[in-house]
Amino acid sequence: MSQDYFAEEDVILTKLEFDHCNDKNDANSFHISYGIDKNFLFGCGISIASVLLSNPASKFVFHIFTDYFSDNDREKFDALAAQYNSRILVYLINCEKLKVLPSTKNWTYATYFRFIIADYFSGKIDKILYLDADIVCKGSVQELIDLSFDESEIAAVVAEGDIEWWKKRSITLDTPKLINGYFNAGFLLINLPAWSKYNISTCAIDMLKDPEAVKKITHLDQDVLNILLAGNDRFVDGKFNTQYSINYELKKDKVFDPIPNSCVFIHYIGPTKPWHIWANYPVSEYFNRAKENSPWQSVSLLSPSTSHQFRYSAKHYFKQGLILKCIYSYINYYAKKLF
Repeated sequence: MSQDYFAEEDVILTKLEFDHCNDKNDANSFHISYGIDKNFLFGCGISIASVLLSNPASKFVFHIFTDYFSDNDREKFDALAAQYNSRILVYLINCEKLKVLPSTKNWTYATYFRFIIADYFSGKIDKILYLDADIVCKGSVQELIDLSFDESEIAAVVAEGDIEWWKKRSITLDTPKLINGYFNAGFLLINLPAWSKYNISTCAIDMLKDPEAVKKITHLDQDVLNILLAGNDRFVDGKFNTQYSINYELKKDKVFDPIPNSCVFIHYIGPTKPWHIWANYPVSEYFNRAKENSPWQSVSLLSPSTSHQFRYSAKHYFKQGLILKCIYSYINYYAKKLF
């Protein structure tokens, strides 16, 4: 077994367990993980609720890796585990090794938590599903539970874009094999023995520390993972990572639900999330349904707080015909930009 980059004793500060599972044998459990900062804890809770709501006959263990967890979060996630007789573990982590890596306004160092997750579970279990916290489940995951990997397959992934996009990424990232497919890293079903065998975490961090390598990448760890997994990934059906930006609604003449019935995971990409109060469209219903069946039932959706959010909320309120709210948001947007 190869040496993992992140040693458990270096990165795991505290582990919290909320265990309300009637069956204490984890042998038949499917493990799902999230790597998040405080801004995505709300979304993470609803994502977990959606999985449990859509898969009542399956047994899960959920793992949340984060650098922030309040007393209120403890109360809510414990209540969630109790409501669904499930098991949720929270790992408070030391992020110092990650803070030196590249980041942007849209991608903080939390995007690298998936590397800690993979290394932590190496040698403990055979596979784990990583999900971004803005993913909501609306179907059965049994196909993923039953999936068996070949020894050389590092992860099951979902292709993003089309052949033209793959060609561009293969050239930009100097990785010819990407012409066969480039994936979105918000969904990763990881074959842990293969991940460790190919030293993926170590290779990824080394690449992210290399100034010449960083010049090529535009999507941080997603680009790096595509480079390292090229030829050793398994592409699965798009229903497992159906991407949709709520901001697409601003360009549509009619409001409708664009998500196919076959979709298992809807991935709310983009800056407007379904937990934002201005995201009032049919496509947000999957999030709202899970929220109503969770301890966050009475928690209000989030109002805008930054200039970026006020700008988008104004556009959406105008689209929705809520003119006074639109004006209010624009006033706050300009106030924050000026002052």
